[in-house]
Order: sequence, then structure tokens, then C-alpha cells
Amino acid sequence: MELDWLQKHHDLMESIIRFGNSYANAYRVQKNFGTELKFSAAQIQTLECVFESQFGGEKMSQMAKRIGVSKSAFSKNVNVLVEKGLLEKHQISSNFKDIYLKPTDKAYKVYLIYVEYVKNECFNKMFKIADTIKPSDKNSFIEILNIFSDSLEKHKTNKRIQ
Repeated sequence: MELDWLQKHHDLMESIIRFGNSYANAYRVQKNFGTELKFSAAQIQTLECVFESQFGGEKMSQMAKRIGVSKSAFSKNVNVLVEKGLLEKHQISSNFKDIYLKPTDKAYKVYLIYVEYVKNECFNKMFKIADTIKPSDKNSFIEILNIFSDSLEKHKTNKRIQ
């Protein structure tokens, strides 16, 4: 059966879906990225989010929302990163729910090793191609991905299909 509704965009959508499936399969798998520790893409995203927000005083719940994960998933990743010695939790106010995160010196060292690994593994190839794309085309592709992500978010449920 031909998927006529996709029209001339079949190859683009197939690539986006393939990426999504590949990413979903690898998202929670802990791997050694050239570092002494193993961690997952979910954990490294959490760490990157903390790096980006550490001077903005952003709460954990705000960070979770910003990267599109549940508060509980974000909290689980934080706890694993605390156990690995990469993050520290701090309370600044009298509200016990207001927890702020701080990366450790170890986190910076591990992250720099991780960055070199993933840059060489795949990002340098992608960035070389991305450098050839006109800014307007890049913005259009970003918009496509954001629309697709927003659509998926609307249909997300808490129940997983087994």
C-alpha cells in the first residue's frame, strides 16, 4: 500500500521517524563515552541542562519542563548523577521542594571527555553538513521538528503500551 498522504515528504518523514526510533532505543542505555563512568543520553541531557541553568537559579521542575521530560524522570536522572558524584543538590529557600543543582568538578572533567567523544563520533560529520545549509532552510527544519515534537507531546499519556 502506498502512503499517498505523505506525498513528496515520505523520505523526510521516514528519516525523522527512524531517528526517533533509534534515539528512543538508545536513550536509557548506559554507555562509556570514553569516560571512566557509564551514563545514558537521558543522564547527559540532564547534566547539560544543569550546566546551562546553574547561574539562572532554575528549579528542577523548570529544567524538566524545558527539556520535555517528566519531573520524576528528571529527578531519577539527577539522583543517578548525584550517586556518580557529578551533581550536588542544594536548598536555597526554606521550601524543601526548592532544590537547586550544582555540577561538581568531576562533572566538568567527565563532560569534556564526553564532548570530545561525541564530536568525533558523529557531531563533526553532522555539523559539516549543517554548515552548508542556508539559515532560512535550517530554521524551517527546526520548525518542522518543533511542530512534530509539540504534536507528540499532545498525544503523550502516562500509560505505556506493552
